[in-house]
Amino acid sequence: MPESTPGRGSGGNVIAALASLVIPGLGQLAQGRVLSALLLVSVSGILWVLSFGLLGWVGHVIACLDAALWRGPR
Repeated sequence: MPESTPGRGSGGNVIAALASLVIPGLGQLAQGRVLSALLLVSVSGILWVLSFGLLGWVGHVIACLDAALWRGPR
């Protein structure tokens, strides 16, 4: 029986990953993962402030990868 939840690499995950690359946590919100979104936007904000913007992009990349590789509820 085919899975009803889109998996890794689905179109929804690609859109969520691109959204998280622009604004960390936005892709997780699109996937319905509110706690993950809050955590990632907080981590990214802390990285931007503490590193004077030098490591802020790391938070964007982490959020992007998290959204892209998410497999959905099990």
